[in-house]
Amino acid sequence: MVKKNTMGCGGYYGVVLVLLCFGAMKVRSDSSDHKYKSGEEVPLYANKVGPFHNPSETYRYFDLPFCSPGHVKDKTEALGEVLNGDRLVTAPYKLDFLSDRETEVVCKKSLSKEEVARFRDAVAKDYYFQMFYDDLPIWGFIGKVDKEGKADPSEYKYYLFKHLHFDIHHNKDRVIEVNARTDPNALVDITEDKEVDVDFMYSVKWKETEIPFEKRMEKYSQTSALPHHLEIHWFSIINSCVTVLLLTGFLATILMRVLKNDFVKYAHDEEAADDQEETGWKYIHGDVFRYPKQKSLFAAALGSGTQLFTLAIFIFVLALVGVFYPYNRGALFTALVVIYALTSGIAGYTAASFYCQLEGKNWVRNLLLTGSLFCGPLLLTFCFLNTVAIAYHATAALPFGTIVVIFLIWALVTSPLLVLGGIAGKNSKAEFQAPTRTTKYPREIPQLPWYRGALPQMAMAGFLPFSAIYIELYYIFASVWGHRIYTIYSILFIVFIILIIVTAFITVALTYFQLAAEDHEWWWRSFLCGGSTGLFIYGYCLYYYYARSDMSGFMQTSFFFGYMACICYAFFLMLGTVGFRAALFFVRHIYHSIKCE
Repeated sequence: MVKKNTMGCGGYYGVVLVLLCFGAMKVRSDSSDHKYKSGEEVPLYANKVGPFHNPSETYRYFDLPFCSPGHVKDKTEALGEVLNGDRLVTAPYKLDFLSDRETEVVCKKSLSKEEVARFRDAVAKDYYFQMFYDDLPIWGFIGKVDKEGKADPSEYKYYLFKHLHFDIHHNKDRVIEVNARTDPNALVDITEDKEVDVDFMYSVKWKETEIPFEKRMEKYSQTSALPHHLEIHWFSIINSCVTVLLLTGFLATILMRVLKNDFVKYAHDEEAADDQEETGWKYIHGDVFRYPKQKSLFAAALGSGTQLFTLAIFIFVLALVGVFYPYNRGALFTALVVIYALTSGIAGYTAASFYCQLEGKNWVRNLLLTGSLFCGPLLLTFCFLNTVAIAYHATAALPFGTIVVIFLIWALVTSPLLVLGGIAGKNSKAEFQAPTRTTKYPREIPQLPWYRGALPQMAMAGFLPFSAIYIELYYIFASVWGHRIYTIYSILFIVFIILIIVTAFITVALTYFQLAAEDHEWWWRSFLCGGSTGLFIYGYCLYYYYARSDMSGFMQTSFFFGYMACICYAFFLMLGTVGFRAALFFVRHIYHSIKCE
């Protein structure tokens, strides 16, 4: 039993993070750390099939008319694995430990015209299959298209691979590596709609290796650490660092000199003539801390952004300690769901505390708004995309049981913690601490040129942070929406830190110029300018989809743009919070430094 108030919020979440790390590392060490005896059955599971260029459009392995074992048994999946679209079932191949096999027949099957047509359609779309042997991934294509010397697509020949060869490496009593390759000579012509007899076959060859069991996953992570890839990553880092240095140096120099001149000028003005009219940012000292419009929505956005920022930090910590190693199936999705649920208290506390500082009264409505600001759009997007996946009979469609589990997590963990955080924030009795008094009536904002409007300022604010991360974005997109493996989390973390710094500095600079133009409505502007990088990332989605990928079809397109919209919205809230916090710190600092009547 934990005594009340013996552990602060930071200590609580620190314990949560440690438990997550140890739990995930335990799963990592125990999931496939199995020693086998000669002739012992090693589990082989068939996972899914789907078009190679459409990573979200995957189907169950036996949705295609492959040889099926007598009794197909589903493997019990964890929450993250189901969210990842994994649906493992027993495969018809027998790959006993250290047992070589030469051309074993799995089954003899007579394919009907409809089954031939389904196979031909799959081959035309570059369908691949995925299996797992002792938790090691296996891939391969199910067939090939012969286009050589044929200009007209109607003349293409379609072939189905019927022989699969497994090369398995072992170190004493443990499986170290497995590869599958198809026999290019064992083909079945499925070009025409006619019944075809197929003998599905396989062979197995075992080989000894010196690679220790602890390093068996390294071959999957080495692809992202190849020298030419590392050069590009480091170029990205150097490019970002140069951007940061130039930006921070420029802003520090300009702002320090300008502010110093301002301070000297205002001090001189105070000594020279008390009745002299004030100009610049000091002129609006009675309005600069006037609370923003829609302050409940503003506080809710800050709460959600703070929670998402905390979530990102936790995910990076787990990645840096090695939890998200290649093909740790579903680990990232599990971590996202669990940590988001556990950090909802941060959103409630931040939103309610800040709302009460802004002298808001209806804190319950503010909490409801905080809880639905990010989850609401995410839920609507999920409902639409899950309906699309159900219509396609794809594995991306979540089973009813999984939806119930997620609902229970939301109802029993997320919502109570949100309410508890909100109550703690309401009772914190924190004051806003404005360094100047706010006048009763707001000053009129002077007419400003068009480039000082919200949209031009957002475009300027979003471009620099985006330019610091766009090189790394390609590799992340190729990993999430492709088959590239990404494991260089340390570089990604550095880029994330650079993104935060650039966002904070550019927002501070634009806030200063806005105040110098005697525009005191900086609250929402600083949030929108900070979060505008999310809009640039969504613009990059359009470029990536049409110029850098081969994705196609309604399901894949809707999944890509739907879930990327949610991710970019999360970046908007998170970076908007960073921008506002930086601007608030700066504005408080400069108004603390002058004497105002």
